[in-house]
Amino acid sequence: MENSQKRIKIKETIIVEGKYDKIRLAPLFDANIIELGGFRIYNNKDRLALIRKIAEKNGIIILTDSDSAGFRLRHYLSSAIPKANIKNVFIPDIHGKEKRKAKPGKENLLGVEGMTTEVLLSAFKKAGIDPESEKSERTEPLTKAFLYEVGLSGGENSSELRKRLCEYYSLPKMMTANSLAEILPIITTKEELFSTLEKIKET
Repeated sequence: MENSQKRIKIKETIIVEGKYDKIRLAPLFDANIIELGGFRIYNNKDRLALIRKIAEKNGIIILTDSDSAGFRLRHYLSSAIPKANIKNVFIPDIHGKEKRKAKPGKENLLGVEGMTTEVLLSAFKKAGIDPESEKSERTEPLTKAFLYEVGLSGGENSSELRKRLCEYYSLPKMMTANSLAEILPIITTKEELFSTLEKIKET
């Protein structure tokens, strides 16, 4: 049962969009969880300053929805906080609506609050935050030159290739090349990535 499972201790503070996301994560993680209040964070300098301080001390984990609004919030925080202090967790694109809502969102995608426990834990694991070992790992991101070499950046069809690769790994299709550069070394090897991209290009 989810209610009786052991909460996973994480030293970083988890940053989410709103209170329902926080409520969803609280039974799963023994961690400090801060909500942004959606786009209100743009005008809340005190809260942004607090998040900066927390990031500097123990690091933060950004977990937003996989829709365009979630990515805008993620990019806003990433531009305001040193990259070394941030880990990004991405939920996959899953269509549907949360039980509390009368109708789906504009992009018909479930948010963090609508994710199952299995999907959430898998998302953290893909980001190098392993619930089973309760250990966080940081890997070196792929270089821009490598992304260009394999066709994920700077090419005519790079955008479409990124989308198909994201679909293959159950990642949000809106992920940028820079975001993929961080996540891919955690979930696969360069050799496996080469092989996967060849399969995708052939289909």
